[in-house]
Amino acid sequence: MNTIANYNFAGRRAVVRVDFNVPLDKDLRITDDTRIRAATPTIQKILADGGSVVLLSHLGRPKGGYEKKYSLESLRMRLQQEYGRDVLWGGDVLSDEAMSAARGLQPGQVLLLDNVRFHPEEEAGDEEFAKKLAQLGDVYVNDAFGAAHRRHASTAVMAHYFAPQDRVGGLLLQGELDNAQKVLDNPLRPFTAIMGGAKISDKILIIEQLLDKVDNLLIGGGMAYTFAVAQGGHVGNSLLEADKVELAKTLIAKAKEKGVNLLLPGDSLIADKFANDANVDVAPNHSIPTGWMGLDLGPVSREEFAGVIQDSKTILWNGPMGVFEMSNFSLGTEYVARAIAEATEAGAYSLIGGGDSAAAVQQLGFADRVSYISTGGGALLEFMEGKELPGVAALG
Repeated sequence: MNTIANYNFAGRRAVVRVDFNVPLDKDLRITDDTRIRAATPTIQKILADGGSVVLLSHLGRPKGGYEKKYSLESLRMRLQQEYGRDVLWGGDVLSDEAMSAARGLQPGQVLLLDNVRFHPEEEAGDEEFAKKLAQLGDVYVNDAFGAAHRRHASTAVMAHYFAPQDRVGGLLLQGELDNAQKVLDNPLRPFTAIMGGAKISDKILIIEQLLDKVDNLLIGGGMAYTFAVAQGGHVGNSLLEADKVELAKTLIAKAKEKGVNLLLPGDSLIADKFANDANVDVAPNHSIPTGWMGLDLGPVSREEFAGVIQDSKTILWNGPMGVFEMSNFSLGTEYVARAIAEATEAGAYSLIGGGDSAAAVQQLGFADRVSYISTGGGALLEFMEGKELPGVAALG
């Protein structure tokens, strides 16, 4: 993959596919600008070389056509603050105004265009749409790791309308791949992976891959209850993928066969309803009463998980340990985040795998105490599963 480190943008107009899919409140104010800040080194490199920038991104999931709440115009002021210069607004990506503004850019100028997903052709990977987007610049830069696993028009297809030497990966994209590769290829031991979230079905491939690489695999979140049932337990009204119980048994057997310490929660914080104001108790994971559901790690499991993490030298974390967005069920996730931070400060390398895990680390105040926070949950998992990422392959 060509990267921008070796590219001189002097006098060039770079179309940069970024991932500015940031959360907004009801007043369209940005509540977490991590993804904006993550792309800044790439933008600054282009501008410092004497190039100009056309920014392309998606935001949310518009249903087709313009929707104000998904318009990138609400990001413009924040981008001006970030880059320390005026950011021009070009409107719809296919408008005559956008094309005219792009062609008129002078070195050092930045042009922001509206949400590429206002056009259904974007997610369809439409060739004609991609060809039109490619006319916005004379070099293509992909820095949208969070969307690199999608074969969309702006993330993969449009790259082919540039000469091979004029399609390059940004600094964020390169950093994401380097950090993931570091964990996969050269982990210091013990290597611990922590997998959370709701469903085994979302994580099957990565769990199978990791069983060949890790020393410890810690399973939390909703998917832990399917494993509990696989071991003969009763989980009450907890989240359960009944059709994945046999798969859980297989994964337990594989871990044993490969000598991997598969650590499942022994106890849970349980609730009588899915709500922050529910009645709360603690129960062994294998005997949760009917009418109650596990929503977080119990006190024994929190300590066990933290202990294994603190003894680790390489750590990969993807997925919360409970319903951490509810304050009464966030302690398990907080214990894991703190243990990772402490292990990192003691010399471990830690990679936080995007999505909810990244949000949890940010919200809990541990962001500066871990090695690397990925901006792309799905893309990172697919890369670590060994899948080809279309957005990366297109730069080859």
